[in-house]
Formats: sequence, C-alpha cells, structure tokens
Amino acid sequence: MSAIPSRTAGGPYSGERSGLIGVRDYFWPDSTRRAQTVLGLIWVLVGALQFQSFMYGNGFIQLLQGLTGGQPGWIASSVNQGAATMESHQAIFNTGAGLIQVAIGFGILFKRTTKPAIAVSFLWVVAVWWFGEAFGMMFMATTPIGGIPMASPLTGAPGAVLLYGLIGAIVWPNGRPGGLFGVRGARALWAGLWLVMAWLWLVEAGGANGIHNAINAAPSGMSWLSSVQDGFANITKGNGVILALLLAAISAAIAIAVAKNWRAKEFLILGAALNLIYWVVGQGFGGIFQGGATDPNAGPLFILMAYTLYNLVPYDLKRPVDREAVYNGEADQ
Repeated sequence: MSAIPSRTAGGPYSGERSGLIGVRDYFWPDSTRRAQTVLGLIWVLVGALQFQSFMYGNGFIQLLQGLTGGQPGWIASSVNQGAATMESHQAIFNTGAGLIQVAIGFGILFKRTTKPAIAVSFLWVVAVWWFGEAFGMMFMATTPIGGIPMASPLTGAPGAVLLYGLIGAIVWPNGRPGGLFGVRGARALWAGLWLVMAWLWLVEAGGANGIHNAINAAPSGMSWLSSVQDGFANITKGNGVILALLLAAISAAIAIAVAKNWRAKEFLILGAALNLIYWVVGQGFGGIFQGGATDPNAGPLFILMAYTLYNLVPYDLKRPVDREAVYNGEADQ
C-alpha cells in the first residue's frame, strides 16, 4: 500500500507551506503592515500606468492643460508651465515619473525601505497633487463646467494623490498607532476630509442634473459598467440638489461620528461603502478599463484609509504599545 504524501512538517509540501507562511508573515501580519502592502501595490500600479502609450502622446499633455479652466491665475499658470516643461522632454519626464512611482511602491513593500519610500512619497504627492491634479480642482470657480461639478466626491475630490500621502503618514512605521498623526490625529484627519467632502457636495452640486451629468461623463470601458452607470444616471436625473444635500449630511455624520468615537466602526464601514459606489458609478474604476488612466482614482484609497482607521476606533489610548514589535510588523495595532 503506497503512502499518502504528508502536508505536515517533513512532507513534500512542507517547504511550500512554510514559504507561503513566510510571505504572509512578511506582508500580511497585522493591520498596519497589510495597509502598507496594499498602499505599496497601488503605487506600483500607478507607476505601471505611467508607461501606457497614451502618456507619451499629446493626449496626456492636453489632459494636464485641461485642468486649468476656471482656476485661479497662479494655479493655471503653474500647471500650464509644468505641462509645457513636460511636453518639451516628455519621454524623459514620463519615464522618470513611472520609475519613481514604481520605486516608491516596491520600497513600501519591503520593510527595510518602507520608511524612506513613504518619505519620498510625501514629496512626490505634493508635486503631483499640484501639477497633475491641480489640487483636486477644489480651487476652481464653483460654477460647474458644462453642468458637471468639477470638484465632487463622486468624481474623486479632493484628489486621489493626496490620499496616498495621508495614508502613508498614518501607517508610518514608528511604533505609534496612527503613525505620524497618532490615534486622535488620524481620526481628526478623517473627519476633516469628510467635512471637506460635505462642503463640496453643497457648493459643487451642479444643480438638478449635476450628479446625473457627472455620472454620464464618467469613464467606463465595459458594457456592464456602462449599464450600471446608466441606471444610476437615470435615478439621479433631476434630483441633483436633493441628493447633494443628503450626501452632504451623510458625509458630515461620517466625519463627526469618527472624530467623536461614536459608533465609529459602523460609520467607517458606511464611508467605505459610499466610496465603493463613487468608485464604480462616478469614477468608473479610474478609467483603467477604458485606457489612458493615470491611477485608479480616490475610491480605493478612501476604502484603504477606512481600513487603517478601523483599528483606531475605539482605541484605548492608555494601552501600552510594544514599539519594537509594531515597527517590525509583529504586533497588531
């Protein structure tokens, strides 16, 4: 009678099992390290998207120049200057940008370089949020262009790249829950973002058909996604003001509940679910399946940020922390 191969220690599958466990323990041991891993993978994806042929053509330059309409003079002139500078040496600048973002991503993935990679990302975030996103369009004149609200949470405001930096600060490996912000600071940061989103819903609603028009203008690239977007567009037609007021109130409630630590976990889940809807309906997965996308947009970043906050609400601020274990990714925060 032949022996059955053992999957336990010493069997032919033991090396494979131990290898998988080692990978899990390295990249997925606790909530902070998981968030770092996901953040690093998103950075790698963003860098890879930079190598699309679209990014080396006139379309990308026109996309950047299109951010300046209705902006204050200093933003419009600086973004136009940045676009002109990039156009003159587009292959070099674009390739360099892609390599930097991929390097940031892989740097975050490996523990020895997590901290310097996140530090570099802070500088890169400022540059891209300014010259690549025009500060999330938040300083644009409040009158919507073509009836489409330009700075709307539905379409990704206050800007996806800003969230990369904020999440990086929260998962900064210093052995302190909440990273550079701490527990209270991280919760206050979340609250501040959602209060800004509430304000954007109020001032950038775009009238009765603003939300409807924004959904119609969202990227797609897949027939089922277009069908979902069309369904939401039909529901929102003529109801933009009412929906904007409702979403503003919900956004403010999500902000205040987390800041006050009142049913914060439930409101974090609500915030993540809301951004999943935004990501599908208003952002079309960032346009990745349509082509020409520069990143997956803000939806996944808000969901990741909700995850990083989930273990900080409620949180016993008097609980002792093993800083060395947390830094090495050996303790859950």
